Amino acid sequence: MSARLLDGLSLAAQIRAEVAAEVAAFARWRRAPGLAVILAGDNAASAVYVRGKVKACAEVGIRSEQFSPPATATTEDLLRLVRELNQRDDVDGILVQLPLPPQVDAAAVLLAVAPAKDVDGFHPLNLGRLVSQRPGLVPCTPRGVIELLERNRIEIAGREAVVVGRSDIVGKPMALLLLHRHATVTICHSRTPNLAAVCQRADILIAAVGRAAMLDERHIRRGAVVIDVGINRLPTAEAVEMYFPGQKRTSTLIGDVDPRAACTLASAFTPVPGGVGPLTIAMLMANTLQAAVAR
Repeated sequence: MSARLLDGLSLAAQIRAEVAAEVAAFARWRRAPGLAVILAGDNAASAVYVRGKVKACAEVGIRSEQFSPPATATTEDLLRLVRELNQRDDVDGILVQLPLPPQVDAAAVLLAVAPAKDVDGFHPLNLGRLVSQRPGLVPCTPRGVIELLERNRIEIAGREAVVVGRSDIVGKPMALLLLHRHATVTICHSRTPNLAAVCQRADILIAAVGRAAMLDERHIRRGAVVIDVGINRLPTAEAVEMYFPGQKRTSTLIGDVDPRAACTLASAFTPVPGGVGPLTIAMLMANTLQAAVAR
């Protein structure tokens, strides 16, 4: 059996085009939606992620504004900045790029973002709305996974879904979104006994643990749909050759699922890169538009 590739790149481009059309219509009677991005410190990976988000904003017609406090910024510095952005009428969404510098209380900063401008969907109020199925801003990555499943006509209702990972950002909201669509959901984590046996039950297996190729042929039931949320780096040419035979690279990206197992056992799976990642940014654009329309 050859697994079907779930192409997140092309779907993300389609969603961005849809958002761009809605943004243009919104701007004609009001103004362009505004997204404020806070990038504190000098984390190179964070800077790359922010550049991607700013580029996406320009593509869909959202006005973005970046704020770059120094690595020495304090919790109070960032709280002051967030409070200012909360008060600005031309800012519809506020994104705090993680991780923040170690001396900053990240939880306090995220909590300070006004729920109506919380385009990451991290605020407890938005998470509570998700739990109770009330309208609100949904975390971008889980929302992107649902778009990927539904637009590829992958049935969710009545299926057994296993989510490996219990983070507030991906694992828990992912499980809720699946549950709301009538899947039977199991959440696994580092203390789950017999993890492979639990994963083998899954019609839909979602990996969000942050460990390179942790899930392999022992975890994937033949015919399952595999959604790989992880992004990890293989640091050596030997590791690259093991997982991607024939690729002559000294390093590359890999997900939480062994791609060899996904290719041979799954009915459909998301590649890394090019799967869930692009959809996260597309959903950020959609959330920013949603926040602007709701204000």
